[in-house]
Amino acid sequence: MRLVELPAMHLKPGMFVAELDRPWLDTPFSVQGFVVRDDDDVMFVAKHVDHVFVDADYHGSDVVLPLASKTVAKREKLKLKADFAQAQITFASTSETLDSVFSSLRSGLETDMNEVKKAVRPLIESVFNNGDAVAALARLKDTGVYRFNHSIAVAIWAAIIGRHIGLPRDELEKLVTGCAMSDIGMTQLPPELFNHTEKLTEEQSQQVREHTRLGAELVKKSKHLDIEVLMIIESHHERHDGSGYPNGLSGNDIPLLARIAGPIDTYDAMISSRPHAAGRCSFDAIQELLDCKNQLFQGALVEQFVQAIGLFPVSALVELNSGEVAIVVSQNEARRLKPEILVVLDAQKSRLASPVMVNLRDSTLTGDEARWIVRELPPGAHGLNSQEYFI
Repeated sequence: MRLVELPAMHLKPGMFVAELDRPWLDTPFSVQGFVVRDDDDVMFVAKHVDHVFVDADYHGSDVVLPLASKTVAKREKLKLKADFAQAQITFASTSETLDSVFSSLRSGLETDMNEVKKAVRPLIESVFNNGDAVAALARLKDTGVYRFNHSIAVAIWAAIIGRHIGLPRDELEKLVTGCAMSDIGMTQLPPELFNHTEKLTEEQSQQVREHTRLGAELVKKSKHLDIEVLMIIESHHERHDGSGYPNGLSGNDIPLLARIAGPIDTYDAMISSRPHAAGRCSFDAIQELLDCKNQLFQGALVEQFVQAIGLFPVSALVELNSGEVAIVVSQNEARRLKPEILVVLDAQKSRLASPVMVNLRDSTLTGDEARWIVRELPPGAHGLNSQEYFI
């Protein structure tokens, strides 16, 4: 690749933008590297960056993904609550179907993977309808049964990133289906492995690593099984540097959908509470993923996942520079560090009688003093439960 720097306003349709004059996460572009399609794209790029680096050797491609959503519809917060309520119904329905499929496979019965696809389609539709509400649901899931709720949450994250990067609908369904089934092999392991309050021994960890192979064996005889779904189940713990399992694959040898599933699975595991470890806040989990770019996970996919869910995801509890405490309710695609928030505690940490909706992109305290997020707080901080603001 031969990169040439030029002002954004000098772009022409057909050029491939490979790098920007600032980090990708500071921009609203939905893909890292894109083809300029028309003059509208030129104006959109120039609005957000001054200079770009184009690939002088690029000669065209059949795949041209959209840069970003150029207009973001304003949703009333009542709509967010309604979408959250609908997402809960979808979550319950999908959970019921997956529970039935898991039970059939665990009992050695043949199952039809089309039933799983049918079950995840409403989840995908919910993401297209309001990804913020579904993301909140994934983070606020009941953690009483980690293995099961983890599968549903990973399917939701998969739908969110799959939509974000513009996967074709059939590939998106395969990704979400595979992620929903990724830990089916866990059902073949001794239950006591998942009730430990202490770190697993090396021998126990090795038993857990068998779940990818066991899961693949369970579903191989299923009706209407896509090979890509099987590859997700078998390879979602493979790692970019070859340190994963079961086959020690690395780089592009790891199937694409399994590569996408890897950081999603890891993120949800980090933010979920289990008997041996409390869940971490989302910001810390994201920072660890970013630290693993091009080591454990393909860098571009990590960046796309972070762009899709935001540095401070919907439902995250955050503290502002003012001392106020707020809940993230929606993302600003153009300003990743400045989401829309609901302020629920004042600077003295007293609950407000009427929570205040604030868009950090253009908010001020007094005069020209702006609000910004100082840190993410752990769930339950100051006695707050984010879920009560979504239902």
